[in-house]
Amino acid sequence: MANEPQQTAFSNQYYDLVSILYHALEAAQNASTYARDAQGDQQLSQFFQQVQQQNNNIAQQAQQLVSRYSR
Repeated sequence: MANEPQQTAFSNQYYDLVSILYHALEAAQNASTYARDAQGDQQLSQFFQQVQQQNNNIAQQAQQLVSRYSR
């Protein structure tokens, strides 16, 4: 009835993968901005670039899994 959870065509696991993909891409974009902001500080800029790369890797993995589980 009104208080029952709505069922969707997507599983919780699929939603979770899409959420991870979205947030990893968002984090990578933010880290790219932060790296540009830190251009005067090589150590800090490199750190943000590393964070960006790690999040890009996570996003790639999530995208592969989304493709696999959306079939």
